[in-house]
Amino acid sequence: MTAPILDTPDFSVRNLWKVFGHKADKIPTDPAMAGLTGPEILERTGCVPAVRNMNFDVARGEVFVVMGLSGSGKSTLVRCLTRLIEPTAGQVLLSGQDIMKSSGSALRDIRRRRISMVFQHFGLLPHRSVLDNVAYGLQVRGMGKVERYERAHEVIELVGLHGYEKRFPDQLSGGMQQRVGLARALAGDPDVLLFDEPFSALDPLIRRDMQAEVIRLHRDMGKTMIFITHDLSEALKLGDRILIMRHGELVQIGTGDELVGAPADDYVADFVSEVPKADVLTLKWIARAALGLDATSAALPAGTVIRDAIPTVVGSATPVRVVDGNETIGMVTRDDILALIGSRSGKVSTNVAGQAVA
Repeated sequence: MTAPILDTPDFSVRNLWKVFGHKADKIPTDPAMAGLTGPEILERTGCVPAVRNMNFDVARGEVFVVMGLSGSGKSTLVRCLTRLIEPTAGQVLLSGQDIMKSSGSALRDIRRRRISMVFQHFGLLPHRSVLDNVAYGLQVRGMGKVERYERAHEVIELVGLHGYEKRFPDQLSGGMQQRVGLARALAGDPDVLLFDEPFSALDPLIRRDMQAEVIRLHRDMGKTMIFITHDLSEALKLGDRILIMRHGELVQIGTGDELVGAPADDYVADFVSEVPKADVLTLKWIARAALGLDATSAALPAGTVIRDAIPTVVGSATPVRVVDGNETIGMVTRDDILALIGSRSGKVSTNVAGQAVA
């Protein structure tokens, strides 16, 4: 994925709560609730804290993935971002604007023009063609017929549906229907795209194709994307950063290699335990002190994924330098690679030089 643009975040979430139940608004401000888990709050009060004191930023141009098991609160969270579900407390800032304070008309305008959602269930209008489904949101916005159809044709081409403009939803496969949903979301040229487990109902091969499509669209358009999933492999494939939820709370947030290399607790370690670490971690995680190493020896950037480094490291008769720019920050050997591949631990420990080893 492309790196996010470091600028004012497109989304800033501050102390966000969504509690279901009687007198739910009392829960966020009750000090007695602070030390309790979600299940404990449910047992004591009958209320369900689906999202609990959530804080994070999403940078402009970032693909930000929220993941967790069923019931973790991730879908509730994404709906709170546009107030499809009204949060109980907290702030949701869109480019610095608190949408919690937006009037009904202002909120509708945000949903029409600045944020689009792609859901698991496509929600296509069965009596409308692909072209009319894609153009529908532009029609609601009051765009003229010629202009909206011109734009609809552009995004249909973009998502690979050229030639299907006159088809109806029941004439399309699941993957093609989801492409229509994606085109409809893109038609209004929103600032942010929200995806709520959009591919979970698709067959594995179609799902893989749609993941590749999202990656391509992000590369071509640079849109900020917030992607909800329960699939770790999907999260690692798509996300610049990943937020893991449990019982409505943030457990850990970081890049894929940070989650795999330094899980915050046993829950995250168990989550990532089956991930092939060599496919995710980079050389910086296994580099150790480069003592007495010849400065002319082979070198690889610290950000090289370990799997990609294997031919160079295994084929070298001497340790390979790990470099950050012009600076040597450590070295790796064939034994370091083999130890990492053979490790089943969810964590990567550090050596005396403070660098990571398996």
